[in-house]
Amino acid sequence: MKDRKYNTLKCYLWSLPSLVLILLIVIFPIIYTGYISLTNMNVYHWTNYSFIGLENYKDAILVFDSGFIKAFVMTVIWTVTSMILQLVIAYVLASLLNVRGLKARNIYKTFLIFPWAMPGYVSILLWKTGMFNSQFGLLNQWMNKLGLTAAKWLNSDWSAFWCCTIVNLWLALPFMITIIDGALQSIDHSFYESAILDGANWFERTVYITIPMIKPIIGPSVVITIFTTFKQFDVIYLLTQQVGAKTGANIHTIMTYAYENAFITNNYGYSSAISILIFVILILFTVVINRRQKERSV
Repeated sequence: MKDRKYNTLKCYLWSLPSLVLILLIVIFPIIYTGYISLTNMNVYHWTNYSFIGLENYKDAILVFDSGFIKAFVMTVIWTVTSMILQLVIAYVLASLLNVRGLKARNIYKTFLIFPWAMPGYVSILLWKTGMFNSQFGLLNQWMNKLGLTAAKWLNSDWSAFWCCTIVNLWLALPFMITIIDGALQSIDHSFYESAILDGANWFERTVYITIPMIKPIIGPSVVITIFTTFKQFDVIYLLTQQVGAKTGANIHTIMTYAYENAFITNNYGYSSAISILIFVILILFTVVINRRQKERSV
């Protein structure tokens, strides 16, 4: 027993520096943010702020005009739309890459991975200035050559939403294509040969063979992508909300909404409440996903 206690104590002592680092970098900011969310700290009450309890949370959840509910709904629509498009497009492209007899397959894969290798900030600004610019953007140049009226792609909420979705697909598709491509290559072709002999068409082979067999592989990737899309900040902010370069569109996810309240209106207490709500939503999503995975494994 003494040796066991000594070994346990020694393990904790060895891991103490890491635990202290995690406490300072992860745990403390969360606790401090939670504390600030219960105060009225803002630019007018920077040092003389006071404790107001759950008022910031009530303003966010119960006051519809606060903007949080609208931003949350927009975030859900943004996440679901991006996720569906990513899965469909990535599956189609990965399937084409696995067509038998396809030449230069590795070259095509390299081109598809290229957007993933570029820094996100650079890609987003290239799309903003090179494609969607109302004066010299490539899209409007094509429209002018076709005799069509040039469009202001990022000015309205509807068109800006789809422009942001396209850019997000450009950034995120390479990861999903790589995962699905690897999953497709792991399937034994004898399953397809047997299905073809039984008279199964392409749709039946996809539904009853391909999807069930790649589902366990791409499942974790889908969860990761949902997390990253839900927390996406740079695409929407840089394309539409960047200070000094706003386009006129007024679309906000909860991340850009929290940023605006923290660094534009300097309402730190309210912004901290939004951050805690985001944290709670992601934790609840994680719990639900883990429960479902446990139920399926039983």
